[in-house]
Amino acid sequence: MKKLIFLILFVTMAIEVKGQDVQFTQFYAAPVYLNPAFTGASELTRVGANFRNQWPGLDHSFVSYSAYIDHYMFDINSGVGLIFNANRESKSRLATNEIGLTYSYRLQLGNDAFLRVGGQVSHIGRDAYFGDLIFGSQLDINAGTIGTDSGELLSEDYRHNFLNYNLGFLFNSERVWFGVSGHNLTQPNISFIDDNISRLPIRLSAHGGIKVDLGEGYINNFYSNARQERAAMFAFNYKHQAPFNQLDIGTQIFIQPLVLGVWYRGFPVKYAMPNNESIAALIGITLESGLDIGYSYDFTISKLGNLQSAGAHEISIRYSFLYGDPNQRNRRSTIIPCFRF
Repeated sequence: MKKLIFLILFVTMAIEVKGQDVQFTQFYAAPVYLNPAFTGASELTRVGANFRNQWPGLDHSFVSYSAYIDHYMFDINSGVGLIFNANRESKSRLATNEIGLTYSYRLQLGNDAFLRVGGQVSHIGRDAYFGDLIFGSQLDINAGTIGTDSGELLSEDYRHNFLNYNLGFLFNSERVWFGVSGHNLTQPNISFIDDNISRLPIRLSAHGGIKVDLGEGYINNFYSNARQERAAMFAFNYKHQAPFNQLDIGTQIFIQPLVLGVWYRGFPVKYAMPNNESIAALIGITLESGLDIGYSYDFTISKLGNLQSAGAHEISIRYSFLYGDPNQRNRRSTIIPCFRF
């Protein structure tokens, strides 16, 4: 009976309530998804992918994917990119697929200070299959049976397509960075039902941090002592998407090539709705070849419980390389001092 009630509630929410955007724990490993102003910000050519499996212990899980490629063009101080996003909610087979074009322009404010302005336009398609769902009108409590006719005027398969627009700004110097972004600026209608309006709320984000050098070390590679970068980074990401507020705060230690990090996700003050979601642990490796691989696990600390939800697993991978004439740029002075993951 509990499962049947859950199904009814889930269908109601899937059809009528306003949607929320997917979130990644390793949001700096999904930079273009976080803020279109990050497009080309590495001043390299960069290819990356992210995978997240949230709450696999429940009857229905939320699986999300993101992949992107971006490139910086020095002659016009601009970055261009292409991003693909997808997520799956298993119970109603609700699927969302997005493809977007991103662009950013870099302004130099001083010797080591830059401001980037970025934008994104996307085509989004949503698909849901309601043929396996059970409605309250199908339940015969006395007989303990489920009828075949729900009386609902719903097709089994629904599709809906729309355009979406995002905008962002990003400031950075050698030690600090700060950005703001706005997603779903036109609040597109995401409802599957004709003549029904269900707006995707605007998502606002403010994110930033500081990098502290811990002094260079040396790695013995059997032939010579190579320099080893060592740094600590502290960062935050605040998100607002009506009616929710959320804050991610964390730190990462980079002792080349190893990255270790910890995040808290929630809101550490009491307000209208309790919001202590998870603590995430991260381990990653970043190689001189330009390959970065990260894994994180979210320990659920909300009332949902980690044993019941099984937390969340997330994997990121990206490859960065210099395409074009290496004499056109100064690698050490222009790369943003950002989180690795």
